[in-house]
Amino acid sequence: MFVLELTYTASLDRIDAALPAHVEWLGRHYADGTFLASGRKVPRDGGVILATGDDRAAIEAVTRTDPFVVDGLVEYTVTEFLATTVAPVLEAHRQRLPA
Repeated sequence: MFVLELTYTASLDRIDAALPAHVEWLGRHYADGTFLASGRKVPRDGGVILATGDDRAAIEAVTRTDPFVVDGLVEYTVTEFLATTVAPVLEAHRQRLPA
C-alpha cells in the first residue's frame, strides 16, 4: 500500500484552477480500484492519497499523470508500507509480511 503526499509548489489560485481536472483524474483511479481515500492536508498546503498496489514503479507512474504534476503545481512523496492490520472494510487490501 502507498501513501501519496502532494505538496503544492504553486499558488492556491493555480491549484484551484486545475482542481476540476485533478478531481476527474482521482475519479478514474477510484474507479479502477487504485485509490482508497484522498483529501486536502490541513493547513491547505497539499493533499494525501491512500493507494493500493504491489508495484511502486506503477504507482509512481500514476502520480506523473496527475494534472497537477503535468502543470507543474505539486511535488509527490511516495511512501510504501505493508498494511498488515486494517479495518474490516479494508480487509481485501490487507498485506502479509514477506517470508
